[in-house]
Amino acid sequence: MTLFDELKWRGLVYDGTDGVQNLLATERVTAYIGFDPTAPSLHVGNLLVLMALARLQRFGHAPIAIAGGGTGLIGDPSGKSQERSLLSNEQIEQHLDGIKPQLARFLDFDAASNPARVVNNADWLAPLDMLGFLRDTGKFFTVNYLLQKESVNRRFESDEGISYTEFSYLLLQARDFLELYDRFGCTLQMGGSDQWGNITAGIELIRKVRGKKAHGLVIPLVTTASGVKFGKTEAGAIWLDPVRTPPFAFYQFWLNTDDRDVLTYLKYFTFLDREEIAALEQAHAVAPEKREAARVLARAVTALVHGAGEAAKAERGAVKLFSGDIGSMKAAELLSVLGDVPSTTVTVEELGQHALPKWLAVTGLASSSSEATRLIRGGGIYLNDARATDEKKRLGREDAIDGEIIVLGKGTRQKHVIRVRER
Repeated sequence: MTLFDELKWRGLVYDGTDGVQNLLATERVTAYIGFDPTAPSLHVGNLLVLMALARLQRFGHAPIAIAGGGTGLIGDPSGKSQERSLLSNEQIEQHLDGIKPQLARFLDFDAASNPARVVNNADWLAPLDMLGFLRDTGKFFTVNYLLQKESVNRRFESDEGISYTEFSYLLLQARDFLELYDRFGCTLQMGGSDQWGNITAGIELIRKVRGKKAHGLVIPLVTTASGVKFGKTEAGAIWLDPVRTPPFAFYQFWLNTDDRDVLTYLKYFTFLDREEIAALEQAHAVAPEKREAARVLARAVTALVHGAGEAAKAERGAVKLFSGDIGSMKAAELLSVLGDVPSTTVTVEELGQHALPKWLAVTGLASSSSEATRLIRGGGIYLNDARATDEKKRLGREDAIDGEIIVLGKGTRQKHVIRVRER
């Protein structure tokens, strides 16, 4: 099986240039994907193309990841309805410092024959002078050609319009491809399907300036079965940075994948082979309530991003948290696995001022004290995973695990943490 065959089986080929399939089957290719540092961390929306680079290397090809210190100063208009806020050089450098170690988790920089590279396009874009850029790059593109590109045309026809700054982005990315062709013999650019216009511009520049053929291959953008944009939650983006999104929250994001998406995501975001995924598909068909495929997905992706140790820890925490075993956990362990659960901090004195129904209303688990009372009577409220039965109970320090936290629950999934402090 070639890389193209692998990507095709996984549903990861949206479009490609003529001949790219044969290229990947007959030659050792150097290919690149760009990552603009718009934030100090990558997020799960970047995972699909990052996995594509990792798969490429596993098939013997040489991957290059561009950390876009140059293009990041401009901003890609692709898929955006309005212009991005411009970042400073200092912000870009800080963001690059966060992104580079995340790239290193997926790519092998010490491979004997096809080591990965991370390069910063500011190295060649920043020294360009405007007149030289217009002569050496701009002259090869007509305005008519640029207006045909979807990323430009959509903004051009909108009320917001497009600034000359973002209008020039496509030329900068085309220059990236030419530079990588000259420096490293790079002949393939990959990316999401929204990058097709940028990729073909680079192919065109290489053809006109060097008289050589280059290629592009794009991957479909991920959407969920329910129509929600992948990676977006009520709490915001799911980041690869463990400080921004704790490993437990990261694990839970994948564990909560819609059953309709699980098998697709196993193909997209893991290195499991056909036989392993087929076995999980069969297990899901026989016993969907066990959600074995979702557990494997969560474990595999968390291990890729945060390491096997953090994945195992998150999985153990999830088992305890959702199986009524909170009482066996220490406060520190609970806090580590409940990092994304809403919380309220109160003093010991404040804690005793209200009965349980009032706290359920205060924390948002119930709309009112009267509704909370009905939920308690119906057996739907849990205190540290034990079913609450006393609607008049006042919470105290003795209810707090290690004297520090109380976990209130509505049903088995909706939780709120009360953190207790002395004063």
